[in-house]
Amino acid sequence: MVQNRTLRRLDQAQLDQAVRKHEMFRNARVGGARANLSFCDLSGLDLSGRDLAHADFVGASLRGADLSGARLDCASFFVADLRQANFDGASLIKADLRGACLRGAILVGANLFEADLRDGSLAEKDRSGHLHMVQIESSPADADGADLSGANLTNARMSGIMAVHTDFSDAVMRGCKLVRATMRGANFTGSNLEGADLSGADLRGACLRGAVLTGATMVMADLTDADVEEALTDKPVGRVVAELGRSLEDLLSDHMTWVGSSGAQGAMLDLSGFDLRHAPSLAHMCLTMLRAAGATLYGLDLSGVQLQAAVLDRADLRGAKLTDGDLRGISLRNAKLNNADLRNVNLRPLVFDEQRSRPADLSGAKLRYADLSGACLRSVNLGNADLSFANLRGCDLARTDLTGAKLFGAKLERRALNEGVILDGVAGLKT
Repeated sequence: MVQNRTLRRLDQAQLDQAVRKHEMFRNARVGGARANLSFCDLSGLDLSGRDLAHADFVGASLRGADLSGARLDCASFFVADLRQANFDGASLIKADLRGACLRGAILVGANLFEADLRDGSLAEKDRSGHLHMVQIESSPADADGADLSGANLTNARMSGIMAVHTDFSDAVMRGCKLVRATMRGANFTGSNLEGADLSGADLRGACLRGAVLTGATMVMADLTDADVEEALTDKPVGRVVAELGRSLEDLLSDHMTWVGSSGAQGAMLDLSGFDLRHAPSLAHMCLTMLRAAGATLYGLDLSGVQLQAAVLDRADLRGAKLTDGDLRGISLRNAKLNNADLRNVNLRPLVFDEQRSRPADLSGAKLRYADLSGACLRSVNLGNADLSFANLRGCDLARTDLTGAKLFGAKLERRALNEGVILDGVAGLKT
């Protein structure tokens, strides 16, 4: 037997009081109490930026509520109504979202690491001890039309979810469980599904253009009319390292000799068009003036690398780690750097003498959700680059050329744009 459950309506003042006590509870202060908001009607209320980790929202209605930037780790949203709720940038690590209705919800850039979004239904005992199903006007595990672009869904459990026409573009979904999920017409453009389990998933008409599918299990998945153009799979992209004729270690040694001798000895290394995903670590290597146009370096550890004056136009560096790298004068035109770790990289011009210098060129590069915090981007050419949702906090942007660049949702300090930055035709910059 199915019974409807009446929700208790709270106003903003009552909710604020419960949240304050919960935050006191989280900080082990006297008078604190864990927020029990189960079966409460919180629709349209404001919880943005609040700490509600481990709170109880079982069966609650948060339809149209603002939870942007909120900390909701390990919170329980079991069979909750989350339609049109705003979780923009919220942290939902290990949250219980089983049976929750996320139709039309906004989860752009949200962190759902190891969250549980599987089907779920609620049962209660009546006074006679009999179980009955509880109906809370929502569809189990329903994420139809939700916006999860750029969300972190690593190891999330989403088997059986309904996610028709849902936006997963640029989402990180490594190891995600999507067994028998219904995702017809969903948008996975540029998403990372490395190691995901899509067995029996309904992906008819889905867009997987440019998605990462390495190590993904797709047994019995229905890809009828799906767009998988430029998807990165286990199949090599271009040439493989074995075709070099010699070991990569020996070729790198020759290249370093060539650099150290100003070209008198050794030989310059050209890896253009090669798939280097299974190459040895290149971290802290001297790759000055390397040529690797169109190469695939997805997910590689290149931290501390020296790539001064290197040419990596059109290279695939999505998810690569380039922290603390010396990239002065590099050419990365039209390169893919989505979700790359570029913290503290040096991209200032490479100075040859008082008269000659070479600025870094990242024109047309895709840097969506890349982390560039603390990087030196002085005088870099970022014309027509896509920096949407990138982290640019603490960057040196003096005289940087951002002509025609996209900065939708980018994180940056406005004062950094006061030192001669070229902003002609920039899109998405908040005024």
